[in-house]
Amino acid sequence: MKFVDEASIKVEAGDGGNGCVSFRRERAIPFGGPDGGDGGDGGSIYAVADPNLNTLADFRFTRVFRAPRGANGTGANCRGGSGNDVEIPMPLGSMLFDIGTGEKIGELTGAGQRIKVAQGGFHGLGNVRFKSSTNRAPRRASPGSPGEQRELRVELSLMADVGLLGLPNAGKSTLLAAVSAARPKIADYPFTTLYPQPGVVAVGPHQSFVMVDVPGLIEGAAEGAGLGIRFLKHLSRTRLLLHLADLQPPDEVPLADRIRTIHDELRAFSPEVADREQWLVFNKADLAEANAVESLVREALQSLHWQGRYFVISAVTRAGCAELCDAAMHWIRTRTPRSADELDDPVDSATTTVSADPGAIERPSPN
Repeated sequence: MKFVDEASIKVEAGDGGNGCVSFRRERAIPFGGPDGGDGGDGGSIYAVADPNLNTLADFRFTRVFRAPRGANGTGANCRGGSGNDVEIPMPLGSMLFDIGTGEKIGELTGAGQRIKVAQGGFHGLGNVRFKSSTNRAPRRASPGSPGEQRELRVELSLMADVGLLGLPNAGKSTLLAAVSAARPKIADYPFTTLYPQPGVVAVGPHQSFVMVDVPGLIEGAAEGAGLGIRFLKHLSRTRLLLHLADLQPPDEVPLADRIRTIHDELRAFSPEVADREQWLVFNKADLAEANAVESLVREALQSLHWQGRYFVISAVTRAGCAELCDAAMHWIRTRTPRSADELDDPVDSATTTVSADPGAIERPSPN
């Protein structure tokens, strides 16, 4: 199914049922009085988080959702039935906006979470409600109020533990395919990935996390260049960013400059996302000699003054991928999502990093 992360829908809640004007008429009761019942409430519309969905593709075909109106009241003080509520299933990470006002209605972040997006109309009152000591035979009833109508914009921001970012052809899709059951398209031309691709990475019994691959970014992505600007929002819910860098790029741009390009675009898009935990992952180590790999990595780290964690891997041969996933799983398990009171990770204080080469590369001391 095609991945769709934006959709516009219209929701129309049900109108309330009208009240009834009726009088009790029985042979032995000449003055029975009013007995008109109230109408029923109109059905409301709810957006419901469904963990089994991961795209908004269904909204390409169904764009209008209507709830039934309440039934009118009848005599003998019978109230009309209320309209049933309508639930619209949406994937986790869906954000709802009112197109008319631009207001953000809410976002679905937990399985089964419900957000009311359109309120059903209130029931009308029957004439029995207007009876008083001075008006014993009211011939008045009120109509039900109309249900709320809205045009909504739904935006999907995938919820994942780990997000992959980097230039096109850095090997993000290859890494996702190597460590998960996801099968993204892999080719040797830029922008092979056209839409975000999530995958579940299992590192042991009852230990797994979600990794998402977004289309490659280029310079100017935050201003709309390339495909990245449309999908940068999918990194906003990730807890850990893996920045993949190609050790064997097709151009002559220095490795450190290519890493800076992505970091600058990420900061231009969202400083909050750019300040999250980010690890450097040097990929395609199998295409160069071990000495050349060490030299390239050291030069890049020194030029960037990098103080975070880094890994050297080969997604094709899967060298170093298991160690990378284990470290990511450990980091995720020892931290609560986006919490200021994160636990200290003892692995972060290590002086070496996992490398595809048998000899680990030492991390330069902080400047």
